[in-house]
Amino acid sequence: MPIEILMPALSPTMEEGTLAKWLVKEGDTVSSGDLLAEIETDKATMEFEAVDEGVIGKIMVEEGSEGVKVNTVIAVLLEDGESADDLGSAKAAPKDDAPKEEAPKEDATKEAPDAKAPEAATPEAVAAPPAPKGGDGKRIFASPLARRIAADKGVDLAQVSGSGPHGRIVKADVEGLSASDTPKAAASKPAEASDAPKAAMASGPSASAVAKMYEGRDYTEVKLDGMRKTIAARLTEAKQTVPHFYLRRDIHLDELLAFRATLNKQLEARGVKLSVNDFIIKACANALQQVPDANAVWAGDRILKLTPSDVAVAVAIEGGLFTPVLQDAHHKSLSALSSEMKDLATRARDRKLAPHEYQGGSFAISNLGMFGIDNFDAVINPPHGAILAVGAGVKKPVVGKDGELAVATVMSVTLSVDHRVIDGALGAELLNAIKDNLENPMAMLA
Repeated sequence: MPIEILMPALSPTMEEGTLAKWLVKEGDTVSSGDLLAEIETDKATMEFEAVDEGVIGKIMVEEGSEGVKVNTVIAVLLEDGESADDLGSAKAAPKDDAPKEEAPKEDATKEAPDAKAPEAATPEAVAAPPAPKGGDGKRIFASPLARRIAADKGVDLAQVSGSGPHGRIVKADVEGLSASDTPKAAASKPAEASDAPKAAMASGPSASAVAKMYEGRDYTEVKLDGMRKTIAARLTEAKQTVPHFYLRRDIHLDELLAFRATLNKQLEARGVKLSVNDFIIKACANALQQVPDANAVWAGDRILKLTPSDVAVAVAIEGGLFTPVLQDAHHKSLSALSSEMKDLATRARDRKLAPHEYQGGSFAISNLGMFGIDNFDAVINPPHGAILAVGAGVKKPVVGKDGELAVATVMSVTLSVDHRVIDGALGAELLNAIKDNLENPMAMLA
């Protein structure tokens, strides 16, 4: 029986993507692990591998197609002994059709992919529980695998919100639940995330109303790509739902700059050159260990306190930004952090980061000092508890400890804090630890 290849979900929040390029053509023989296509998500261009072997019988979605929804049939694979005659009238699932009372046959037998490749049809030998119905008698759309997991766990699917196409319940919606959980609350986040872009787009005057204001004026219309839509949605959500408060400190950098110059001279033979940003990453990572209660994220109805210091760093790219995460940053040397950060930044600009490299973390750093910005307030990236906005180091007159007037290199920083996670005194303690680490850089290596 021909195998349908579905548009994969390459990240937990992916709902649609662009089929950028086919790496195979009809008639090609492929094996498990062979590259089939390049797919653009809102964050990256990723390669999609085959999980079965066979011959590409028919390509259903042309390369360059945008807005291809997850679980859409993008190609059909013929197994050994099959021919084009076995394809029948297969066609790609329409992108905007809502689910009918009776789901399409191919949709009812597929499970949303949770990694790089789609799953095959449910084996006939393993029976799935019958399609359930809600209290109102209407059919609940759920994949066979999700129904089996729910039945095993005693989870009521009528109380679960699906994150699959058209609200379909998939494996990821039920595998972490138990009968005693509140499934609806646990499963609501994907649904909220899917509604966020629409809410962000809908805020303010409509597109037509804005265009009418500028009739007769020259302008160029820039289409929003997936990344820009995601940025608009997440930042709108953050500013509307996260109770920000801001803490500011001036940090004296002269001792750090002198220490950095000494280290760089010693590391020159190894081809290592430390930046001020490398020291800032290390200072923040150590501070999260020194103030462990601030190393936390907001998880809807609870707070998660992390043990390691996983620090995200904003990287500007064309059309948007990434926040790659340096995991276990408190355990790494300055040279290791510098090397890893350079690699992540390079691959971020090429949109080659894997989802696990830019998701997670409890704390973020946004440094605009290299652009000459003295100070600014950064927006928290949920579910992080805080983000540090870093300005430029500028020579300023200061009053020394002996009361004498002197000149020092001063860097202004602002800590944006989620008040649900970190209270004022705790935030101040964290920022003071960051300041102490940067003003006493040698101690960070102890």
